[in-house]
This record gives sequence, C-alpha cells and structure tokens, in this order.
Amino acid sequence: MTSKNFSLEEYRQRIKKTRLAMEAKGIELLVVSDPSNMAWLSGYDGWSFYTHQALLLDFHHEPVWWGRGMDALGARRTVFMDEQNIVGYEDDYVQNPLKHPMETLSRLIEEKGWQRHSIGLEMDNYYFSAAAFQSLLANLPNAGFLDATGLVNWQRAIKSETEISYMRNASRIVENMHAMIREKAEPGMRKNDLVADIYHAAITGVGEYWGDYPAIVPMAPSGMDATAPHLTWDDAPLKNGESTFFEIAGAHRRYQCPQSRTIFLGKPPQKYLDAEKAVLEAIDAGLSKARPGNRCEDVANAFNNTLNRLGFEKDSRCGYAIGISYPPDWGERTMSFRRGDKSVLEPGMTFHFMPALWLDDGGLEITEPVLITDNGVECLCNTPRELTVKD
Repeated sequence: MTSKNFSLEEYRQRIKKTRLAMEAKGIELLVVSDPSNMAWLSGYDGWSFYTHQALLLDFHHEPVWWGRGMDALGARRTVFMDEQNIVGYEDDYVQNPLKHPMETLSRLIEEKGWQRHSIGLEMDNYYFSAAAFQSLLANLPNAGFLDATGLVNWQRAIKSETEISYMRNASRIVENMHAMIREKAEPGMRKNDLVADIYHAAITGVGEYWGDYPAIVPMAPSGMDATAPHLTWDDAPLKNGESTFFEIAGAHRRYQCPQSRTIFLGKPPQKYLDAEKAVLEAIDAGLSKARPGNRCEDVANAFNNTLNRLGFEKDSRCGYAIGISYPPDWGERTMSFRRGDKSVLEPGMTFHFMPALWLDDGGLEITEPVLITDNGVECLCNTPRELTVKD
C-alpha cells in the first residue's frame, strides 16, 4: 500500500538520497532503528519503539520493515512497501532475558544474503542498545559494522513542500495552545489543570488540522523550578510574583512545531523586563543572519553578541533542526545554532530558534520555529513575541 502522508515518488527520492549517503560511507546495508528515520523512509507510524524494530535498506530492493510480530499489522497499514517486505518476529522474543530479538534480525539478514555486507548501524541512538550490538556481532561474524548515526537524519534537513505544509499546520496548533494559556492561566489555578487544557488544545487541533502527540511533554515550571530548563509540572497552584515558561509543541502527522512563551503573574521585577528587552533584540539580530548561504554559527554569534552587549549570557545552543519526530525528542539531532557549527543554511531547512534564559529566580523563554526561505527566514508562528504579564 502507499502511505497516507506522502506520495510514492517522495519516498523514492528520500531513498535515493539515503543510498547516495550510504555509498559515500561505504555502507552496503543500512539498519535504521530511529523511528523518525523509519517513518521518513517508509511511512511506518506506530507506538512500538519500546521494542526492537528496524528498517533495512540496501541498494537493490525495497526497504524491509522488521519488528515485533503484532506490530507488523501496523506496518501493513502505514508503510508503502509490499507485504512481502514486512517481517515480524515471535512474541516470546519480547523482553525475554533468555533470547534477544536481534537474533531474528541476524537470521533475516542471512536469508537476504547480506551477511557479508558492510552494515551501517545507528550506534548513538535512543533506540539501539549495547545488547543489540552484541547480538549482531555474535550472530553475523562475517559482516563489517560501521557507525551510521545521523546518516538519515541529515537527509531530512531540507523539507519538501508537503513536509512544510504539515509543519505550518502544527504551527497553527501551537499558536492556539499559547492563546489558551494566556487566557486561562491565573493565580490559584493548579498547574496540572492548565497542562490538561494544553493537552486538550494540542490534540483537538485547529479546524481541519488535527493534533498528533508531541514528541516531548509540556515543560511548564514556575518560580525557582523555572531556573531549570526541563522540569514538567505538578499540582501546585500558579502564584503571583512568579514566572512560568511553557515549552510546548503543536504536532501534525508527526511533524513538530515547538514554541515557548513566558507568563508573569503580577508585576515583574525590572530584571525580567530587561531580560525580555535583551532577548527580543537578540532574536531580531539572530533572525537577520538566518538566510541561505550563512552558517548556523552566524545566527548564534549574532544572537549571543547582542545578548552579551545588553548584559546577559546564554551558555547553551540557541537553536536546533526540527521536523518529523517521535519521543523522547523533537529535534533532528543534526545542526545547532551555536558557535563552531559550520553547517550552511539552505532553503527548506526548519529550526527551533530557542533563545531561552534561566535567571537566578525564574526563567524566560521566547522562542520561534523558523523556516529558511529562498531570501531569508520565515517565522512559522504568529504568537505575540513578548513576556505576557497578567496582574
């Protein structure tokens, strides 16, 4: 069957690009275990990445989906390949300390005649374990193994028109999520109740654009908790005199559009107003450098130089590539806006420009999902770019 999200021709173009990258690295067989990369190459979409699964790609055949037997049913519903290229393993391999699913993958590779190939593995990946590698080493003694971490991720960097349309749909959703937060957040409201409303807005979507699940849960810390970047929520009530930042994402057909905004309940201290002014000016400086031909570090240097001039510092990156993603991360794990990243910006690349500041008693996040265009940069969202103050 053909995947419902993209044309067969688009999948063929993606596979062609990936094979060129494989050839450049001397890889004859690519074993793709990152679910974002599996989806991008084949259309596969299922919450099955807690068990071992992979997509196998050589130079001469359709990709082969391999995974848990019961999830082969989901592969039949979502991938573009013929059913003969969907292979499931028996369920007694699942979380069984006496045997490992990779034993069945090794047998499949032998059946296909690939056991002497140079095999690329996504070594540094959330979904590929040391035990998986040990099993492949033991059962494929004549194969050569190469690190293919990020190989497919880099092929995803420039988005197609269809991908961009999905990200625009996701941007409408996150705009609506932030509008709901600005309306409902008030002193005394339990944080978990507000996060429940965030989830409702995220999944309901906007008009015909239904909401998929974001790859990261809402980050919504308040007060001293907001001095840390990655705390989530509890049942504590929102309080006057505290900032709360909301790092959230709209998602549509697995394409992620993250955006952050900050609310201060009551009268904000002057340092928050100074930080807001510095961040907004630094954002403009960074965006002025976000254009084709410039490098990722140009954006970061313009942002940081402006921020430093205004009396603030940020010691972490201020952006990263985004697109299709599955938990636990909505980033593409390729380019970053930071000093030293020489990646050249090209039209069709999409980023989360993430110039967040964490102060000594709270946090300020005002971030933008952006698209590199033929002539410059487009902010995908129209959410007011300001610190929201509610008395």
